[in-house]
Amino acid sequence: MGRYIGPMCRLCRREGMKLCDKHKCASIKRPYPPGMHGKDQRAKKSDYAKQLREKQKTRRIFGVSEKQIRKYYRVALAAPVASGEELIRQLESRLDNIVFRIGLASTRRQARQMVSHGMFNLNGRRIKVPSVQLETGDKFEVRQKSKTSALFADMSKKKINPPSWLKLDTAALTGEVIGKAAKGDLEASIEPQMIIEFYSR
Repeated sequence: MGRYIGPMCRLCRREGMKLCDKHKCASIKRPYPPGMHGKDQRAKKSDYAKQLREKQKTRRIFGVSEKQIRKYYRVALAAPVASGEELIRQLESRLDNIVFRIGLASTRRQARQMVSHGMFNLNGRRIKVPSVQLETGDKFEVRQKSKTSALFADMSKKKINPPSWLKLDTAALTGEVIGKAAKGDLEASIEPQMIIEFYSR
């Protein structure tokens, strides 16, 4: 499946949470799934349905394809730590997510676009791959040509509190991964064990 280019608020309503950065998101006014029967969905969900929705929600939060999340699942299974926790940690370690987490973008979608347009250097080299995984010690920066963009205007004046495993220099527009994301730093709206159970069926 290719990249979703339809109405973002439709996904917000489908997953029951705000995924966009719109002030007047449709999920606030219409907090039920889209479609002509969305309001009438009162039936009790099966375990499979709950697991599927959790997996789809995770895909849409991080903007990954089915092929990508399956790959993360296989790697998480082989890890010596809790599989669910490791799955989300891999998603958190993506460059586009880190650009969002560190405060250089307002949403993950914006961060992915900024990386795809080549606005960052990773360890001194230009990078255009949003899905690249960063490890402890990796450094990234906004390219010199991109520093004049309105996206980074007054960045040094903003109060940004990046998570403990990331370090940001707002004046130089540089960032560094200084550790691994702890369990408390991971996306709190996801129940990763349900995703593991979905793929383990």
